[in-house]
Amino acid sequence: MSQDVRLWLVVLGFSLIHFIMHVGFGFGPAVPDMLTIALLLAAREVGMGWAAGLGLVFGLLEDSLSVLSFGANSVAMTVTGALGATTRNLFVGDSLSFQVSYFIIGKWIRELIHWTMAGEALRLPFLEQVMLNGLLGAGYAAGISVPLMMMMGWRGREAT
Repeated sequence: MSQDVRLWLVVLGFSLIHFIMHVGFGFGPAVPDMLTIALLLAAREVGMGWAAGLGLVFGLLEDSLSVLSFGANSVAMTVTGALGATTRNLFVGDSLSFQVSYFIIGKWIRELIHWTMAGEALRLPFLEQVMLNGLLGAGYAAGISVPLMMMMGWRGREAT
């Protein structure tokens, strides 16, 4: 099976797992944000347009479940996808330290943008939501995605 097919199967699988765990079982923040992980995985392999489009689709799916802050997830996921795809051209060769920092920073930026876009009545204080919950969620996302990438043999593009 080609790497492209495996990538899209993982993205689809993470999307389904996200909604099953968050909506179906109602675990909420107890499980990692699998949509952001799937978006960041795909963003390193596809161009900026595809990554931003995938982020928009994921954001709209998330926003369909949250009528009070509709649009905040769409903007956050679209920008996160575009920024994630930008790293493809800036960093060649994916070391373990790069992968860890990529997922931590990507997830944290998504939380920061979402906090900025959500209405004041809906968001928690900055220190609690972005700094504490955002960084813990970012570490959680990196802890899930980096071992997955290693298991699947996705060491990325090595420098030539």
